[in-house]
Amino acid sequence: MTKQQLVTRREFAKTAVAASSVFAVPAILRGRNLNEKLNIAVIGCGGRGAANMRGVESENIVALCDVNGNNLGFGKQRHPQADAFTDFRRLYDSVSNKLDAVVVSTCEHTHAFATLPALQMGKHVYCEKPLTYNIAECRKIRLAAKRAKVATQMGTQIHAGDNYRRVVELIQTGAIGDVSEVHVWVGRAWGRQSADDAKKHGDIVSIREKPTAADEIPNGLDWDLWLGPAPKRAFNNVYFPGPKWYRWWDFGNGTMSALGSHWVDLPFWALKLKVPKTIQAAGPDAHDQLAPASMTATYEYEKMGEQPAVKVHWYQGIYKPKLWTEKKIPQMGSGVLFVGSKGMLISDYGSHRLLPETDFEGFERPEPFIAKSLGHHAEWLHACKTGSPTTCNFEYAGWLTEANHLGNVAYRSGQKLIWDSKKMKATNCPNADQYIHREYRKGWSL
Repeated sequence: MTKQQLVTRREFAKTAVAASSVFAVPAILRGRNLNEKLNIAVIGCGGRGAANMRGVESENIVALCDVNGNNLGFGKQRHPQADAFTDFRRLYDSVSNKLDAVVVSTCEHTHAFATLPALQMGKHVYCEKPLTYNIAECRKIRLAAKRAKVATQMGTQIHAGDNYRRVVELIQTGAIGDVSEVHVWVGRAWGRQSADDAKKHGDIVSIREKPTAADEIPNGLDWDLWLGPAPKRAFNNVYFPGPKWYRWWDFGNGTMSALGSHWVDLPFWALKLKVPKTIQAAGPDAHDQLAPASMTATYEYEKMGEQPAVKVHWYQGIYKPKLWTEKKIPQMGSGVLFVGSKGMLISDYGSHRLLPETDFEGFERPEPFIAKSLGHHAEWLHACKTGSPTTCNFEYAGWLTEANHLGNVAYRSGQKLIWDSKKMKATNCPNADQYIHREYRKGWSL
């Protein structure tokens, strides 16, 4: 690369950083000293919730909430001084006046219900991925966060890694030219499939239909509260504990929304994507209860502002890009492949390569322009105290979550969708509405 080319790309990089601030929603400055501790409520104390709790334990954990008494007990062991609740609605009624921030790690179908009250009260919020259960909830949360002007962060922890930052820099400085295609694949094959396939793919449960029998509710679990806004059904061990629930449409959206939050994040960030124009999906026949173990989806993005015209292809489970099946690219079990006018770039969580490698011998990388992360949780805590932006705030994460959900909407609708983002509607498919919105069980509303 010539010196002139390097200068040009450095200038481009500066422009790219400035442009990316469109996603930065500043927090309300509360006049905090960086050494002063925040008062935090942790909603969801087991699984990812336990990890998120540990991620913010530098602060004061003043309230804990979990519908599972065992998880709540674990939280109390770590924070015996914290108030304990099984219903987050009671938590907000009782201790909201002493809270600065809330960490939400409930199941996907209650994310919005635990998050929205905090935003409306002006509390900072960290919410595990995916941000919400469906598109309508996502739109409501994103707009509420914009009004609240607080520090928000979705739990896409890999976003804080150095590898993703270096990939974004390479793409945004034109290392492989104009990107026309992106292929994203994940090896996980969890969902509706045969018992043999479930065993072969390492699934944690094998089920093909909604169970008719009821199992005994585990001691300490408030099953009715766990169901929350979802339709009432008898307890069965195929739903609980997590992440068994994520394959059931009433509670989650399968691998598309769960791992899509991590893997689609990379092209979304690198290419500054926002709103797809069309979405088409394929796979086994859609089931009314269970998400598929394997499926594909294709998103067409039109050029709009900084958003380039590009096709993003999603593959999960048994499906892989053609270049992968033909062994023309490294055989990463899960990965992202950017196809550009001057070459390709392949990445997983921890590494990336420019392809063909012979074409990039002697390639001079751009100087890093995306700062090293403080850590995904630390970044949010710092933002709560200073008003500095977070990289996965609900503005950015909201659009990413909507896009991922659209893959499932197209799959369940069974046809290519033409998406009108402003109207939040697939203009050619009224049948898609039922997957964009949801009627809640009596006693629950947003």
